[in-house]
Amino acid sequence: MSGMQRRKTRQITLGDQRTGIVRVGGDAPPTVQTMTSGYTYEIDACVAEINRLAAAGADIVRVAVPKRADTEALPEILAQTQVPIVADVHFHYQRALEAVEAGIHKIRLNPGNISDRDQVNAVIDACAERGIPIRVGVNEGSIIERKDKQRRMEELGKFFADHQQGHLMALMIAKLEEYMEIFEARDFHDVCISAKSMDARLAIETYREISKRFDYPLHLGVTHAGPRETGSIRSVVALGTLLAEGIGDTLRISYASDPIYEVEDGLEMLWSLGLRERKGAELIACPTCGRIQVDLFTLVQEVRSRLADEVEVPMKVAVMGCVVNGPGEAEGADIAIFAGDRRGIIYVQGERVANVPEEEILDRLLQECLAFQERVRSGEAKLGEKSVEIVPPDPIGALGSGAERIAAGEVEQITVGES
Repeated sequence: MSGMQRRKTRQITLGDQRTGIVRVGGDAPPTVQTMTSGYTYEIDACVAEINRLAAAGADIVRVAVPKRADTEALPEILAQTQVPIVADVHFHYQRALEAVEAGIHKIRLNPGNISDRDQVNAVIDACAERGIPIRVGVNEGSIIERKDKQRRMEELGKFFADHQQGHLMALMIAKLEEYMEIFEARDFHDVCISAKSMDARLAIETYREISKRFDYPLHLGVTHAGPRETGSIRSVVALGTLLAEGIGDTLRISYASDPIYEVEDGLEMLWSLGLRERKGAELIACPTCGRIQVDLFTLVQEVRSRLADEVEVPMKVAVMGCVVNGPGEAEGADIAIFAGDRRGIIYVQGERVANVPEEEILDRLLQECLAFQERVRSGEAKLGEKSVEIVPPDPIGALGSGAERIAAGEVEQITVGES
């Protein structure tokens, strides 16, 4: 786990005996959330999607409940799933009360859409009675008054700052503080807060400011991030920056795509920062260049797919396309391969175990990974522990088709590392 100093917060818990208790904030590692993409009232499809997301590693799953039919479906959904479920409530506070009655594990409220104090108090009281936490989620898209243009201009003028988007940041913080006064007056502190924006820079600055003002756990996110191809960059820039600064207790990466990718990428980000213990293999692969002499791209994708299906131990696996960077990566990895002219040499913790033709690389690599996994499980091997130093092979001889040509004196043998 990383030694970075994390911001101290309160801790909330959600879940039950069936789902297990998930802790957010305090000394708990950051959790990964996502949201279903289908209609909640379509029970079978909703259950299937939740279970698929949970199997991918989601710690918490959120469902939309805009209709009474959605909250009526919750008891059946909750009975068939084993991950804490959050009811996303935007406009009708009654949906929150119905979700609480159904046994939901957490409520999400949007201050921009539910502002009536009596309605908010009713939700707070219902959640307090059942021990259910609430996320107060402010979004850039819903925080500004848009129906009354004159009021909007007054708000913008009142909170405008020199920052390029300071008026939006000030508005989100002001609305959040105003809303939180309702919770504090009710002595309800089982709260997680968020302030999302589609702008990565604004999200970073807003969360930094919020982290100074509140000790509640923070839910990180970039709203309307876009498709995975661009949304992953936008999200990781913002969320990764904040997490590296010790800010953030739970997160959702939001894509206009299959939410399974939100889970996969959220976990990978936490693993990369050392904020969660990795599950499964960590794959390292070199980029393209003119030295590659095998179909590296196909090989990497095939290795990734097979590792995901068959390897659970967090071993480090390096797939390198040539002898230049291969030895160094092989020394840093538990299992490594680097390739030459349609061949590949495989190492296990620094020891050369095989030199195989290209068509056999995948199967032999997986064979070595699975054998190493069993040795780790039995205690015979330890992750990250080298047994020998790598001696780089001759890029023409051992890695290529040149052994016979060298023997025949047709080409000069090359020894790596000598002038």
